[in-house]
Amino acid sequence: MNRSKAGRQGEARAMLVLEQAGLKIIARNVHSLYGEIDLIALDGEIVVFVEVKSWTSFGVEDLQNSVDKKKQVRIIETAKDFLANHSEFDGFSIRFDVVFIGSRKVTHILSAFEEET
Repeated sequence: MNRSKAGRQGEARAMLVLEQAGLKIIARNVHSLYGEIDLIALDGEIVVFVEVKSWTSFGVEDLQNSVDKKKQVRIIETAKDFLANHSEFDGFSIRFDVVFIGSRKVTHILSAFEEET
């Protein structure tokens, strides 16, 4: 299976997990000059920006290292861009989650990282 197809399937699995947890998916594959966010969801009045990592040959520890500081900055900047263009979310809190998709297990890490002030 090619990487693009695996990524789409991983995102679909992540969407199901998030929806089962009560989140509402509002956007998918959001791009900006800074990068991309895989999924954006609402958890009540929290806008959740979700990075999905779908690898079958690595463990969760390896996947956690794949969302390094550089990747976090790109996600945060893309989130700021999204919010600047969607005033309907003014006043909402934000959160950055990561969903790791393995061949047998899905791990959802809430508040995986934060914007440093």
